[in-house]
Amino acid sequence: MKKIFKALALCALVVFAASCSKSRAEQMKLAENVNIDCTPEVLALVGDKINATITVTYPAKYFHPKATLEVTPVLVYEGGEQTGPTFTYQGDKVKDNYTVVSYAGGTVTQKVAFDYVKGVEKSYLELRSTAFYGGSPIEIPAIKVADGCNVTQLLATTGGEFGFKKDAYQDVIVESTEGQVMYNVNSSVVKNSELKSQSVKDFQAALEEVAADERYTITNTRVVAYASPEGGQKHNAELSDKRAASAQKAWDKVTKGMTANNLEVQSVGQDWEGFQEAIQNSNIEDKELILRVLSMYSDPAVRESEIKNMSAIYTEISKNVFPELRRARFVADLEYRNFSNEELEELSRKAIDALGEEALLRVAANTEDTARKAELYKLTANKFASDRAKFNLAVLALQAGNVAEAEAHLASVKVSDGDVANAKGVCEWRKGNLDKAAQLFKQAGTAEAKANLGTIQLVQGDYAAAASTLASTDSHNLAIAYILSGDLAKAEKAITCNCARSNYLRAVIAARKGNASDVKKYLEVASKTPAFAKRAEKDVEFANYR
Repeated sequence: MKKIFKALALCALVVFAASCSKSRAEQMKLAENVNIDCTPEVLALVGDKINATITVTYPAKYFHPKATLEVTPVLVYEGGEQTGPTFTYQGDKVKDNYTVVSYAGGTVTQKVAFDYVKGVEKSYLELRSTAFYGGSPIEIPAIKVADGCNVTQLLATTGGEFGFKKDAYQDVIVESTEGQVMYNVNSSVVKNSELKSQSVKDFQAALEEVAADERYTITNTRVVAYASPEGGQKHNAELSDKRAASAQKAWDKVTKGMTANNLEVQSVGQDWEGFQEAIQNSNIEDKELILRVLSMYSDPAVRESEIKNMSAIYTEISKNVFPELRRARFVADLEYRNFSNEELEELSRKAIDALGEEALLRVAANTEDTARKAELYKLTANKFASDRAKFNLAVLALQAGNVAEAEAHLASVKVSDGDVANAKGVCEWRKGNLDKAAQLFKQAGTAEAKANLGTIQLVQGDYAAAASTLASTDSHNLAIAYILSGDLAKAEKAITCNCARSNYLRAVIAARKGNASDVKKYLEVASKTPAFAKRAEKDVEFANYR
């Protein structure tokens, strides 16, 4: 903002000259203009400071060689004022250590910074000066050099993003139960003894239990037949098919009449997968050699040939491994309908000891009452040493604004992760330790932490970095970062909702683009919320539209 220091300056200089003597005043040739420039022309909050650069150009014959001048920038706002540092200048013949302004003219530039306080939205910056000649002060009227302060940065949400750890409670549990029958070598006959085996009995008992429990649903039934990898691939494929057929016939006997209309019948053939697992779990000497052969060769014939060449080992395999692979499995795939949220709530009131960690976390998540939520998380933390419950207690503390309590809960978490680092960053942020908070957000690497890091950059005044960091997040602050970094097109695209805050930001964008009709349209919507209506009355963004 350029101010032409005309009549006001001349008046001040006349007073100044009169203090010396009338004859001296008559001899002085007063300057026509003193130029004062302030950057920015409209002050703005950047980070936590309101910065300005003031440049004063004194023309020739203005500054008396024996005079000194004290200039104090003052930010005047509703409810008070802030006084900046006083800058002192001296004429050519003054024997002191201040900045010299020559009688021949000169330019001085000073940077000033003020803290944000409530009320600076409606403010102005003025220079208050006092000249000294011969020890006598001459007060010079204050000169306004900037009007208003832009605080659009304060529209950013700065509480920090964080959320509860979710439970792993399963509404539906997928299970399976099975039994199997074994075959003699090269046989596909299901022996009666196998239908009475413990494996089949256990399978039958499980099916009876499923039938008696309405929470269970059988989703699929299968018969899966195999052949051990001996005797050639073609032979074993045919043998596996025959075993599948015989097992299918045995299904009705095993399941005692369970319908087989949707029974899925599979013939695997040579069971190399089962063979590898059996070898891995065995105590066979040189089993690593066998596993290496399996990894080196994929052709079944080559595999079989290589293993047969290990004569001593092959004997042991034939005796202890192959028999376990001559089988057919009876499988029932199940779904268990777990307790509903309503049932869990009732259990938590009547039989809470019956609930496990995941169930308790689910009940707490669905509880609206904060005190009860905390009680449930404390119970879960104490009973199961649950890190998630401890973390969620920290979240409750942060929501309540209790940073010390949140930090205590976070310190009790045994296994830290990105969520914990992010929450610790929020704690540091709220304590005013922005740099430490930023480090923790970078360490966390979560989506919430990235949004928090971008907001830290925004409130520190690094708008370009904030826009870059927030670009890949869903943060509501992205539009503000784009506005303050000057990218209005991206700012418009970043606003997706129709809330009062979003419409206020749309009005700001419209004002910066000079679109008066859109300013009016969006402010009318935003101003339905009293807080935004009150803000708009003082916001310098709309100074030209009132």
